[in-house]
This record gives sequence, C-alpha cells and structure tokens, in this order.
Amino acid sequence: GFFQSYAVEVDVKDASNATCLYAKWMMRFLITYETNSSDYKNTTLDLSSSVTHNGSVCGSDTQAALLAVQFGEGHSWSVNFTKNNETYQGDFVTFTYNTNDTAVFPDAKRKGPITIVVKDTMHPVQLNNVFVCHSTDFLEAENVTQIFWNVTVQAFVQNGTIGKKESRCRADTPTSAPTVLPTTANVTAASTTTLSPAPTTAPKPVENPDTGNYSLKSGNKTCLLATVGLQLNVSQDKPILININPKTTSADGTCGNTTATLKLNDGNSTLIAF
Repeated sequence: GFFQSYAVEVDVKDASNATCLYAKWMMRFLITYETNSSDYKNTTLDLSSSVTHNGSVCGSDTQAALLAVQFGEGHSWSVNFTKNNETYQGDFVTFTYNTNDTAVFPDAKRKGPITIVVKDTMHPVQLNNVFVCHSTDFLEAENVTQIFWNVTVQAFVQNGTIGKKESRCRADTPTSAPTVLPTTANVTAASTTTLSPAPTTAPKPVENPDTGNYSLKSGNKTCLLATVGLQLNVSQDKPILININPKTTSADGTCGNTTATLKLNDGNSTLIAF
C-alpha cells in the first residue's frame, strides 16, 4: 500500500522568544497488535499533516530538554536530551499509540493508549553542533519498530542561533546508499536480520532482589528518594526473571513542581522509568 509521510519541524522558543531546541525529521511506526480473534496483525502508523508540540521544554544545565509531539487520534512521541559539560545527547524515547484509533488498529483487542519507552542510541554531540542523519535508523521495543530518517536536531541552542557545524551519524558516509523510504517489508527484514541481539544466557537470579537506595537532586537539594528492590518478570518466548542490581544501576531523572521522574539503568539495556 501507499503510506503518506510528513516531515515534522519543531522550533521551541524560550521566554525571550529565542530558539532553544530545534528539530526536523521524518518517522514511521510499525506495530504488531492482537485482534479480538486472538491473532496478530501488523499495522503502520504515520504522522498526520497536523502535528502539535505541546509540552516541549528548552532544558538547562540541571533540567533535561524535551521534544514532544502529538498527532492523529491520541498518539504522541517524545525524546529528552541531557547536557553533560560540552556535549548533549538523546536519553529516552517515549512513544504512545492509541488503539482506539480504529482506522489504524481495526478490531484491536486491547483498547486505549499503550506507552513504549526505549533508550535513545544517539551518540554525544558537541554543543553548538547540529546532529544530522539522513540514513534510516530503527529503534525496537516490545512489539513496536520506530523508523527515523532525514533527521536534523539541535538541543540546548546557544543565543537562539542554530549551529552551522554538523555532527553526522555513522550511517551517513560518502559511500552510503540513498535513503530508501521504509516499508513494512524492508523494516521487517532489517529488524530480523540486523537488529536482533545475539542470544545470551542470563544468570539465574536470586529469589529476592537486593534493595537499592536511589536519589535525585534538584540543584543542591535532594528532591526524590527511593528505597526499593526490583524484579522484572518478562514474558517473551518463555518467562524470564531479571533482578535489578543496585550496585550496577544508575539513577537519573528530573523533579518538577507537580511531577517527578526516576529512571534506572542497570547498564545492561534494562531501563525502568517511574
């Protein structure tokens, strides 16, 4: 079939009406969902011609920048950027799709919004540089493949002026083949042949997870404290138990006036956000 795609351009302004976060890109989502007859269907979700960017945030030395867009019948996508000394990079990508959109999810068994959170694979970029990637990139999580191409983004823009120096992704080389518009066929092939991680044998977890102490600071003040032991029960081909090890887990996140986010990363691609 023919899929209509639109380029998204977001120019976030600060209080002085100067650009602080800029992005222009194209994206598409390949989603597998269960129907009322208990079989599974693949569907493609594209951006509509009308996209809003409510909730986008400039960011600062102590607060992550947030690029957020909303489109279609209750779908949304966002990525937050963190700054570290002289660089910035993407942190987490959050995608919410709404199966109440019957045009995209006919006969869906599960109704309502479903949220997927995945670690961004973007490498650190020098401040004042623009990140550019024309090649197609993929992010996979659960039953969703996110596809991006023709990406231009700069977070923490200085003095309201977009940088002139580009930081290109590794896939953008002089010998790279021209960008091929993703379709259900080539996305499925790419995800099964190049992106599936090699099978690993996880060590058998202890019965009870160790208790960890995690905290966040806002400036010089601690704004969030959590003492918790965490065990994940992941149902894939067979149930897998994963204990979160406090000794190898780092805490990140943000505190606001009405919301706080705690993100835990065990360094082994296990990411949890509260």
